[in-house]
Amino acid sequence: MQYQNLWAPWRMAYINTMAGHDGAATPPTEQSKACFICEAAKVTVPSDDAGQQLVLLRDKRGLIMLNLYPYVNGHLLVAPLDHTPDLPGMTAPQRADLLELVTLAQSLLQAAINPQGFNIGLNLGRCAGAGLPGHLHAHVVPRWSGDTNYMQTIGRIRVIPEAIQATYTRLRDTLNTLQQTKQ
Repeated sequence: MQYQNLWAPWRMAYINTMAGHDGAATPPTEQSKACFICEAAKVTVPSDDAGQQLVLLRDKRGLIMLNLYPYVNGHLLVAPLDHTPDLPGMTAPQRADLLELVTLAQSLLQAAINPQGFNIGLNLGRCAGAGLPGHLHAHVVPRWSGDTNYMQTIGRIRVIPEAIQATYTRLRDTLNTLQQTKQ
């Protein structure tokens, strides 16, 4: 499919009026009060709280947790512990830690549910699709041929074939095995 551009330079004035309305400009102390990732970053893993908040791993590098509203089974979120909205707000070691956790998340999903591919990315800012623009997080989404069908395209419904707690248990157990193997 080929796209054509519709040039509308007068819209930039409107876009510029939206600056600061995406949540990223809110001071972290205010935004972190309503931040589900900051809340998840407080739990001890393993614990009942970790299970309830779907946190699989929390260490000095950050956390890996299941997305409560997944695109498909196994949709993971990977985030630093610090409440920061973007990559420039992180130090180089923090960015390296984030990528290490994304790599671990991909390995975990490969071992646990054997997807045929992955979508891995960041949505920075509300207009870019970030539902939580104040706390940077990566999405690690396992994919299979044919996992998108008419239900999502026409019906705007996602079919998730496994209960989220069952997926959590499977991933938690696989992560424990992976970590024991490294020791």
